[in-house]
Amino acid sequence: MSRIGRLPISVPAGVEVKIDGSVVSVKGPKGELVHTVASPIAVALEDGIISVTRPNDERASRSLHGLTRTLISNLIVGVTAGYEKKLEIVGTGYRVQAKGSDLEFALGYSHPVAVKAPEGIILTVEGPTKLSVSGIDKQQVGEVAANIRKLRKPDPYKGKGVRYAGEIIRRKVGKAGK
Repeated sequence: MSRIGRLPISVPAGVEVKIDGSVVSVKGPKGELVHTVASPIAVALEDGIISVTRPNDERASRSLHGLTRTLISNLIVGVTAGYEKKLEIVGTGYRVQAKGSDLEFALGYSHPVAVKAPEGIILTVEGPTKLSVSGIDKQQVGEVAANIRKLRKPDPYKGKGVRYAGEIIRRKVGKAGK
């Protein structure tokens, strides 16, 4: 059995879970999320505990078992606490500004780079070089943060660029002097 897949998921107070065939919908104080479970996996809700089971030990079933349990757990965490990724900008003249719900970056290009906030994502500027991406969908928060980081990846020589808070950049030595 999958060590992760066999763990039960407890549903906290204030969270409503509906299982309709292969569709799991979770509604909580922060919003509502829906996930479609892959075909061989079965999901059951009884007494406030969600259990994920697989019908056999085939490779595809085993690989989907733990994944499905984790995705449903992420839905519950998302509608109760939400997810947040913090980013920081390193470099002379590099900064971020809030323009309504969107962001405008100065990243050393000849023009400012504008980033629109997708539906369900909140972009917050905490300082000229710090920002956070938050929302209830873990996958969407991570994807938006990765796309912002992709605007100017951290340079391995000087370390300049957009990076996750706490990310360690492996530095290269560069040219040897005389």
